[in-house]
Amino acid sequence: MLEVAHLSVWYGVTEVLRDVSFSLPEGSVVALLGGNGAGKTTLLNALSGILKPKQGEIRFDGKPIHGQHPHDIVRQGIAQVPQGRYVWPNMSVRDNVELGAITRRDWAGIRSDQDQVFGLFPDLSGRREVKAGALSGGQQQMLAIARALMARPRLLLMDEPSHGLSPRLVAEMVGTVRRLHSEGMTVLLVEQNVGVAAALAEQAHVLRNGEIAMSAPGDQLLRNPELLRSYLGR
Repeated sequence: MLEVAHLSVWYGVTEVLRDVSFSLPEGSVVALLGGNGAGKTTLLNALSGILKPKQGEIRFDGKPIHGQHPHDIVRQGIAQVPQGRYVWPNMSVRDNVELGAITRRDWAGIRSDQDQVFGLFPDLSGRREVKAGALSGGQQQMLAIARALMARPRLLLMDEPSHGLSPRLVAEMVGTVRRLHSEGMTVLLVEQNVGVAAALAEQAHVLRNGEIAMSAPGDQLLRNPELLRSYLGR
C-alpha cells in the first residue's frame, strides 16, 4: 500500500531524515520507534504532505504522492492524528468531528459516518455540544482520532497516541486501534511506548538520528535487549 524509498527531509541546512526506506502492507499495523529528535514526526509530516522531501519517493497504491498538497493526500485516503491532539478548543466536539470531513462533499455519507464515529467513541457522543477544550486529555485524544476517521482514510497515521494518557486510557486507546484494524484499517503508529507498539504492531522500525537503525517483528520488541538498550534507552 505505502512504499517509502530513500527519503531525505531537511529543515534548512539540517538533514532530519536520511535515506529512509520501508514498506507498509495493506491491512497491517507498523510502528515507528525512537527517542526524541529521531525524526519520527518529521517522517509522518512528510507522508501527509506537511513537509516536502528533498530526495526520495513516497508511493501510495503505486502512485507517487511526495510533493503533493496535504488536502490532496487526504483525498487519496491518508489521514493523520497529530501529536498533541490539536483539537480546536473553542469549538464543540461535533464541529471538531465535522472538520475531519472538510475535503468531502457527500453530505449523506458525512452524516452517516458521524453517527458511526460517535458510536465508536461513546464518551464523545454524550458531549457533542461541549467545547473540545473542556474535555480530558484522553477524550481529546479520542476526538483527534474521530476527526481523522471522518476523512474515510484507508491509512491512518498516528503520532504518539499514548502520550500523556493514564494506563487505563492507554488500554482504551489500544483497544480502539485494534478495533479499527479488525475492520480493515491500515495503521502507521509512531510511539515511544514500546509496550503499546508491541501490543499493536506486526512490524516495527527504529529510527535513530534520522535513519532506520533496526527493524523487528512487533512481538519481539519486549524480548530484544539490544533494541531496548541501544536504540530506545531502556
